[in-house]
Amino acid sequence: MIVTVSTVKDNLDNVQRFVRGNLAGGVDHMIVFLDAPARDVEAWLATVEHVTCIVTDKSWWQGERPPLLNRRQRVNANLARAALSIADWAEWIFHIDADEVAQIDRAALAAVPADRPAVRLQPREVVSELEPAGVPMRFKRLLEDDELQLLVTLGLLAEPTNSLFFRSHIAGKVGVRPCLDLALKFHSATDDTGVNIPTVNDPAFTLLHYESYSGDEFVRKWTNMVTSGPSIHFGAHRMKIATALKVLVTSDLPAPVKEKYLTQIYREHMEDPIEVLGDLGFLVDVDPLQGTHRPAPLPTGAREQLDTVLGAMRDLPKRHYLHERASIPEVTRTLTQIVPGSTPRLHASTGWVAPSKQAQADAGLRGRLRRRTR
Repeated sequence: MIVTVSTVKDNLDNVQRFVRGNLAGGVDHMIVFLDAPARDVEAWLATVEHVTCIVTDKSWWQGERPPLLNRRQRVNANLARAALSIADWAEWIFHIDADEVAQIDRAALAAVPADRPAVRLQPREVVSELEPAGVPMRFKRLLEDDELQLLVTLGLLAEPTNSLFFRSHIAGKVGVRPCLDLALKFHSATDDTGVNIPTVNDPAFTLLHYESYSGDEFVRKWTNMVTSGPSIHFGAHRMKIATALKVLVTSDLPAPVKEKYLTQIYREHMEDPIEVLGDLGFLVDVDPLQGTHRPAPLPTGAREQLDTVLGAMRDLPKRHYLHERASIPEVTRTLTQIVPGSTPRLHASTGWVAPSKQAQADAGLRGRLRRRTR
């Protein structure tokens, strides 16, 4: 079975699209950590058979809540990975955000060799317009060098790079086999020493990213990010936008003035020339709810065990799950105390070749990915 893990703080409509899209796109079960209590979201998630929801309130963090959202996300993702390391029904776990929908060809994933522990979902980014009509279903694909140069020549792109063509990340997201000696980061996976693991990259594994698909969504999301407390690093280009937005949204200017200039920033930096991109064949049309996948129910006793493990972890410190070099003996001890007789999986025992020894074999594969995502 395929599982996703996410740390979520969003409105009910977006959460419903997120859950329904992922379950239709190839996912069987979703572990959702609510980053802040939201009664309507929590109540709806409780009705979905294929979701396990955990509210990360004060009792969850035990007085050690990381101030940065990205640290809370990493803790939750790797805690879920550890919990699934004793679940023989869990084959893969993907760390995705609430504005992302995985599109996974199950047959292609099943064909990944057992000694390859990580796969990558290549991103497709939703087009953005000020006031979209209906649910957004058009997405930008990553472009080749000559296609990017065409956009530069047309005056639609400052430089021929996908990092400017997309408004957000171009690396996609990674899934791993749920083992204690693997760790999930945002756009990569590592072994227990912190060394990046080469990923299997296949066009059959994609990710729909709903990054600022409308003017209202841009204001909601970016206002939350730039006023959420400690600084977040967005990358050089996005940091300039974030800095400007923070000045605007934290000012004492009248609301109409703020709205006027937020709209101007959106039009300048976010809105896509949709007609041109469509004419050039740079867009793909996807309705995630039309996916043919029907998620499998958890095996008998699986939900009870998962609830037991995550429930017991609520009362424990979370520091062992923040870094790649987490204490495997400590986490193993925790899991075997919660579920006596359980044995956490270690992928190294299946014949996996360490990245340093596999680098030459994977060089060509990584090179093709870099060319595809520049």
